[in-house]
This record gives sequence, structure tokens and C-alpha cells, in this order.
Amino acid sequence: MKLSEINSLVELYFKKSSEIDGKKPFLKWLKPNKPTYSWAEITEKIFKLSYKIKLFINEGDRCLILSENRPYWLISDLAIMNAGGISVPIFTTYSPNDYEYILNDCRPSLIIVSNESQFQKIKNFVNPEVKKIISFDKIKTESLLISDILNEEKFEKKINKNLKRNTPACIIYTSGTSGNPKGVVLSHGGILANCEGAQDILDPLIKNKSPVFLTWLPLSHSYEHAVQFIQILLGAKVFYAESLEKLISNMSQAKPTIMTAVPRFYQNLYNKINANFNKQSGFKKTLINKTIMLGKKVLKKENLKLHEKITNFLCQILVRKKVQKQFGGNLQAFVSGGGALDKNVGEFLNAVGLPTLQGYGLTETSPVVSCNLPGNIKIETVGPPFKTNKVKIADDGEILVKGENVMLGYWKKEKETIEILKDGWLHTGDIGEIDSNGFLKITDRKKDIIVNHGGDNISPSKIENFLCNNEKIKQCLVFGDKKNYLVALIVVDEKDKNDSTIRSILENLNKNLSIIEKIKKFKLIVDEFTIENGFMTPTLKLKRKKIIEKYKQDLEKLYS
Repeated sequence: MKLSEINSLVELYFKKSSEIDGKKPFLKWLKPNKPTYSWAEITEKIFKLSYKIKLFINEGDRCLILSENRPYWLISDLAIMNAGGISVPIFTTYSPNDYEYILNDCRPSLIIVSNESQFQKIKNFVNPEVKKIISFDKIKTESLLISDILNEEKFEKKINKNLKRNTPACIIYTSGTSGNPKGVVLSHGGILANCEGAQDILDPLIKNKSPVFLTWLPLSHSYEHAVQFIQILLGAKVFYAESLEKLISNMSQAKPTIMTAVPRFYQNLYNKINANFNKQSGFKKTLINKTIMLGKKVLKKENLKLHEKITNFLCQILVRKKVQKQFGGNLQAFVSGGGALDKNVGEFLNAVGLPTLQGYGLTETSPVVSCNLPGNIKIETVGPPFKTNKVKIADDGEILVKGENVMLGYWKKEKETIEILKDGWLHTGDIGEIDSNGFLKITDRKKDIIVNHGGDNISPSKIENFLCNNEKIKQCLVFGDKKNYLVALIVVDEKDKNDSTIRSILENLNKNLSIIEKIKKFKLIVDEFTIENGFMTPTLKLKRKKIIEKYKQDLEKLYS
């Protein structure tokens, strides 16, 4: 399929579904007793829902989706687009203020909601423009039940031919580490360009076979939202995970060939595997150490001596195969995005047989800008740019991106759009460099930096990632803007809440940090930063402003 000739995401789906055996399994929610839907079943449901939606909306109307990941999610997304609407997916973990702001901002004509608990989050903010509510499960308000719609016999198998590559496909609200979310308007062509760029990564992995994906990131996030259409392009079988807590067991069940996730997942995975390795002794421990050492050498394309090749072969059979089996046994690649992957974590996972490709992107770029390629990984970089976009470095080091994948603009925010989009170049806010081989490396963030009393620029996330490599440090936040030294909030288990133990760990870790990066004082806390308590975004980034505000007094005491 030549993606450059495809006009819309709707056309992509229906073209693919016409090429594929309709009986082939497509979508499966891993909750108990949930059915597996074939391509033919999904296609019919999209037509039926699209036909119904078209009765209530006009072209260009916004249609809200508030739901956990499940097959009805993708059906709703494509049905909205086919009906001429603009899909507005929103996170299930937003605050009431966020919900109120978004509904007032986008003014949807239609709301699709999964169940009563989700509806309760927005019911007070539903405005008069909403013509109809469609729910997956029964809710305590007037709504159309999706099962009733899908059981109707009257519908049209009609594909919307009016959609063009520059037509708005969706509005993705940025989760935001501070302030109100901004609505990023993405075009059909922007997401299609991302799919085209992803083919270079995925083709070597799937080798003309139908891949299996396990999805757990919220489909309302631009990263996973775009991955949906890559899955369609590849004719993949897609499993939706039950929850983050059951993700590992879901991997054993689904046996994915490809999986996308954010750095926090890989950090937790690293800690879990490493903790298990540290329990071993004797020959097993020696073999594990050899596996990691030789795996890193292979990753860096260093030549192995004959005895090292033999040892590495044994490591492959005795260690890596066993690690791979824990995660289904078919994994060809993890793809990391949504934030910076710690170099040590990336090297470790690749070394123990879990290929991990780090990429880079923003909601504003539909979302992927670049990604490492299978067999050509530079873990300290985010890989070469996709062939469908251009990347350059500004005089001040900022990464600029240009191409069809760049957003149409921020919804109803002309000033903010002009500030970030100049002469077609998107100003990312990230600092980076491009090496001699064309690989992009992120070195800093323009905004998320600490400027200490001496005027030094310090990246807090770099230090935080480094500290969290220690299994006793669950999370941390580094603080020190306009201060003489850095301090940290450190999240530990109750059993590890011992100042002297953590102090000893920090003393060791500080040895590997520069003078200005060293943590002088810290505060131990046991309450984790979570999405639920509002201290993390849905993609597991720290909401620094909110955390600092909450612990303001504790942080200031560290300077007294």
C-alpha cells in the first residue's frame, strides 16, 4: 500500500480491510469473557456507528471520546471520522478542572462515554450543544447504548470520500505538566505521514508476518492514538491490556511481537529484572554478568573474540531466552517514547534480550519525529528522523521540525500557534544535536531546567533518571532553581524509610554526578506521585509545579 496516495485515515482502514481476510482476528480486550472481533466484524460496526453519528453532527463537529482502552474505542474513533466529525479523545485521569476546560474549549456536539463512572467525571460540564450521548455500558442519563446501535439492520456501507490529507482528524489535548491542556489539531495526512515513517522501523521486525501488539498506553494519548493506524496498516492483531498492574501477565497471554510504552514502564521493568538477577549467585550470577557485558558490546557493535562469541551464544540460550519467555517469547521490539529513556536502562534491556528502540516526538508532530532502527541502535540517541519530516538545529540548540506531520495548530489559540510555528518550522522546546550519521540526540529541555544561583543550567530529569536506577528509590524530584545547591524529594517504600540508608546510597550516586548536579540534602516520602493524586500526567511525567507547591515548606527547610 502506497501511503502517500491515501487521502485519509478512514480510507487507510477500509482499503486495508478490503485486502485482508475478514475472518482474521483483529481486536481483543484481555478482560475475562471478552470476545475477539474479526476484521469483518469491526468493519460492519464502524459503518453502523458512523451511520448513526451522522444523524446528529455536521461536518467538522467535535465528538468527544472518554473511555478506557477497548475495541469500541477504535470503532468510535473511525466512525466519528467517517461521519465527518473531528475526534476528541480525552484521558480518563484528568482533573475536574481539566474536564470542564476541555468541554468548554472544544464544545462537542456528540459525546461517546464508556460507563457510568466515566460519565460522572463530565456530567456537570456537558453543554447545551451536545446533541447526543452514546455509551458503551448503561449510564444514568439519556443516552444511546452502542450495542443497540450495532444491532440495527438499517445502515449504509458508505466511505467518506470528502476527507483530505489536510482535513482535521482529531484534537489531542496535551496532558500538560502545568497550566490548562492545549488542543492540538492533527490532520489525516499528519498521522498518515507518521505511519509511512514507521514502516522503516517495523518492516524488518515483522518480516512480512502479521505482528501482534499489546496496547496499554491510553488511546487518548497521541502516541498510542497514532499507533492504532500503524496496527491497521500492518494488518496486526491487537490486544488491549487489562491494566498496568496486570501488564506482565497480559504479555504472557498475548505474546506480543511489538509493544510501545513510556520510559517509566522500562524503568520499572529494569528494576524488576535487575532485582531478580541480584538474588542469584555462583555460576548463574557469573553468567548473568557475562550476558549483560557481552550484550552491551554487541549493542555498541564492538567485535567479539572467539571465546566471547561462544560465551554469548550460551548466554543467548541460558539467559536471554528465559528473559524473553517471561514476556511472551515473541517480542521483536519494545518502542520507547513520551520522554527520555535512561541510557543505562536502554543498554541493560537490549543486553538481556529485550530489544528496545528509543524514539522522540511530540503531540504537535503526530507524534513521532525520529526513532532508532532495528539492528542500528544508538541508545544514547533517539535515532534518525523519519523520512517524512525534516529536522534541523537552531542557533540556540533548539530542535526544529518541519513536514506534513506537524500539527495544523492549537485549537482556538492563534497566538500560541504563531509562537511555536514559524515559517513552517515547529519549535519543539527541546535542545539537541545531530551526529555525523544523522542520529538525533536530545541534550536538554529549554523550559524544564534548573538555573542555580551560579547561573548553571541543570537538567533535573537527567539526575532523576539516574537516581531512580537504584531499586530503593521508587521516584524522585530534584529541586534547586535559583539556589546554591540541589535537593530532592525521594519516594521510598515504608520499609526503606531510613535516612542513613538513603544517605549512603546518595553518597555513592553523587560520585558519578558533576559538582553542580550533586544532591546535598533530601526529604523522604512514602506517598507516590501518581496520575490519581494529580502529581503525574497520564504518560507518567512529573507535574513539577504541583509537586513543588505541595512540598514547598519541606523543600525550603532543606535550605535552612
